[in-house]
Amino acid sequence: MTDSVSMDRVDGNTRPAPRARVGVFGIGLRAYWDQFDGLLDRMHRYQGRVEERVRELGADVVSAGLVDTAEGAREAGDLFARERVDLVLCHAVTYATSSQVLPVAQAARVPVVLLGLQPTASIDYPNIDTGEWLANCAACCVPEIAGAFTRAGIPYDTVAGTIDDDPRAWHKIGSWVRAAGVAHALGRARIGFLGHTYPGMLDMYSDFTAVHAQLGAHVEVLEIDDLGVRVAAAGDDDVRAKIDEIRGMFDIADPSDDPIAGPMDDDAMQWSARVAVGLDHLVRDFALDGLTYYYRGLDGNEAERLGAGVIVGNSLLTARGVPTAGEGDLKTNIAQLILDRLGAGGSYTEYYALDFDEGFILMGHDGPGHITIAEGRPTLRALRMYHGKRGAGLSVEFRVRTGPITIVGCTQTREGRLKLIVAEGEAIPGPTMRIGNTNSRLRFASPPADFFERWCAEGPTHHVALGVGHVADDVARVAALTGLDVARVG
Repeated sequence: MTDSVSMDRVDGNTRPAPRARVGVFGIGLRAYWDQFDGLLDRMHRYQGRVEERVRELGADVVSAGLVDTAEGAREAGDLFARERVDLVLCHAVTYATSSQVLPVAQAARVPVVLLGLQPTASIDYPNIDTGEWLANCAACCVPEIAGAFTRAGIPYDTVAGTIDDDPRAWHKIGSWVRAAGVAHALGRARIGFLGHTYPGMLDMYSDFTAVHAQLGAHVEVLEIDDLGVRVAAAGDDDVRAKIDEIRGMFDIADPSDDPIAGPMDDDAMQWSARVAVGLDHLVRDFALDGLTYYYRGLDGNEAERLGAGVIVGNSLLTARGVPTAGEGDLKTNIAQLILDRLGAGGSYTEYYALDFDEGFILMGHDGPGHITIAEGRPTLRALRMYHGKRGAGLSVEFRVRTGPITIVGCTQTREGRLKLIVAEGEAIPGPTMRIGNTNSRLRFASPPADFFERWCAEGPTHHVALGVGHVADDVARVAALTGLDVARVG
């Protein structure tokens, strides 16, 4: 991802990821300080500048200073463990032995990024002495540390560059810091699971314990009655205010040629607004960061009306940083959370059709969408029925805004491990269906058939989260920090 792509991310009300707690320490060899006057002071200055720049990226820095002995490494590791950092950055200010680094990683128990950041892009080779060389030899010990980490089973990454004036290096460091914030958010997320999974969709059945165990997230199991009691208690003033909010956010569509589409009526708007108020209270009362839902209901009973009335309210929640996933798809809700906390959106999406003539894939879904990533204003369309589901009411229609996009799927391996699948592409202009669903024309690097076959080879579920911007590198780093498998499809 380039810096320019970040401008295409979501603006507005999305809930930001918490600031990552990043442990930062520099390394050097104590034997040098008495041998070369002024070297230690320079090392402290360089290390201080790195810490300053990490803070500028939005991290809460836990500094262990300059570590120059194995004993100091143990103290630094204990500090990071006490402070429960999400990520460790090790800055090789000058040469140091790997025994001054390994104890830090072993105690912190989080991935480490090895920084080989020089103070200058090059040196005046014929005219410098040994002390000056040592002040610039950030690359010297990084391979040694990488080798020690490999043998010790410590996950790590490497960033080479300069302390200043190096967009490439600092973009990569920034990506790690963003990912650490998202991993922090996932580990503390509360995801509501309202109702049950759509019957028969075996790909979506989820093991709640696996989510708790592998991510640290909490799944709050909710009943349809938890929503019903809050909808019943919604005050008239709150409902009127919600109607104003809805009309301010959406355009109202005229009936389309689709026979299941109908005219908008006041009762449908009133009910959607009342349910939206109930959803707001549900999210507040249970302190939810995401919501996975589906409830079938029967013969127009209250449960059916509630299940059919959530689309507008859940779209508003998703726009506020509480992503919602229909059909009881908990895994895709996790993918939505990742994209949302990266500032990329995260709309509930599936494959619709492959267009072999124009070389794109049509993707979207019925139900709620992440309306802040829409091209223009999203539309509300009244439907006389929801295909494959019970009930009728208002549905959301839009296409994602033109430009770079990322899709993220969350599935499980045969062994039960959560796995992310990610791909980058582009949303392209052109007509889409007017059926009350989100739907977008997405083009990937490979032709549609090749891309689709490669995606399916990774054992996905049929849903994905769709976000704006190219953030696959960030997603891969979230996976590294949370211990999830990840596959990138080109």
